[in-house]
Amino acid sequence: MASDLLALGDALAVPSVVCLWAAVLLRAPGALRAPHQRGLWLAVATAAAAMTLNLPDVVAYAMARDPGYAHTIGLVRNLIGVLSAGAVLYFVASATRGRRLQIASGAGTVLWLATLVALDAAAPAHGTHTIPPAGDPVPSLSYWLVLISAHLLANTICVSVCWRYSRRTESRGLAAGLRLFGLGTALAGVFWLVYLLKALFGATWAMPANPLLMNTHGLLRAAAILVPTLFTFRGTAADIATAWRLWPLWRDLVHAVPHVALNKPRAARLLELLWPPVPRNLLVYRKVIETRDAILILGEYVAPGVPELARGHVAGSGVPEAGRTAAALACVLKEARRAKLAGIPQQRGESDALELPAAIQTSAESGDLEGEARFLVDVARAYTSSAATAFTPSNRQEVKDS
Repeated sequence: MASDLLALGDALAVPSVVCLWAAVLLRAPGALRAPHQRGLWLAVATAAAAMTLNLPDVVAYAMARDPGYAHTIGLVRNLIGVLSAGAVLYFVASATRGRRLQIASGAGTVLWLATLVALDAAAPAHGTHTIPPAGDPVPSLSYWLVLISAHLLANTICVSVCWRYSRRTESRGLAAGLRLFGLGTALAGVFWLVYLLKALFGATWAMPANPLLMNTHGLLRAAAILVPTLFTFRGTAADIATAWRLWPLWRDLVHAVPHVALNKPRAARLLELLWPPVPRNLLVYRKVIETRDAILILGEYVAPGVPELARGHVAGSGVPEAGRTAAALACVLKEARRAKLAGIPQQRGESDALELPAAIQTSAESGDLEGEARFLVDVARAYTSSAATAFTPSNRQEVKDS
């Protein structure tokens, strides 16, 4: 069992470090622009550096060279680890807007680093820093107690704050990021607690689990700082899907009422998505606004009786009741578009009786862009359906007489 845990932990070493560095590089531009994200980013970046120096192959290479080189790698690794702990405290202070905690985290980090360097210099000549299975810790017990205390204090405070704030926030993305970071930090805390038990009491029963704890912590921290990226990607993918589905309806309506479009439409749907004429985050917004404006304008070209004919046609076509509202509007829009392109004068008087454009106006006034987009996607789907295609009144006079 112990050997299996150790093997699993070692197998995760490289993937964990790779994921950490990938997350650090992906989040670097946003973190450097946003001061409140820098502490979190720095904590993960320094953790990635420390874990890189702790990779089995790196440790083996250092040990194979000479004691002085191994000692330098070990000391640098520990100092970066303490810097990571200080960055965690700084992140917590930033999240809680605790000015005193920010100052304390900076001062404490400097003190811990200076103390470790002093204890290392005061110790007898030694190689890499380690707590061996048998014998005294290298370079000294006091050195390791200072190192462990820095991590345990920072990790305990961080877990407490992440848990508390993840339960208070209304943002699902922030809550997920805090919980992932808190869970990863908790595993790192258990890692250092195992080392504390070994340093003070010689307990080795939990040591095989330490690589698994540390490397799982790395994966969780990488996931934590990637949460905003994942939410942005999900939002972008959803916007692209919505714009793709709106395209047939939007294209036909804008062709009939071109002045509602802010920019000239691209020649193809795929080109519109790959090279949008507006900023990508405004693509769906513009499609919805322009489609709504075109519907309201085309509503003036709907002949009396057409809405009733459309509702009857949809009901007789077997369209489920839940989709009849969107399908009826799609039929009306097809007829209105034909009238507009044929040069038939606007129909006055009963255009205000169109229920669906009024519903769209209500949605717009309430600011429910997502709800309006969902409804227009239903209309776009119905617009290309067989029921809408089959809605072709034999002639306009017949429609008027009805």
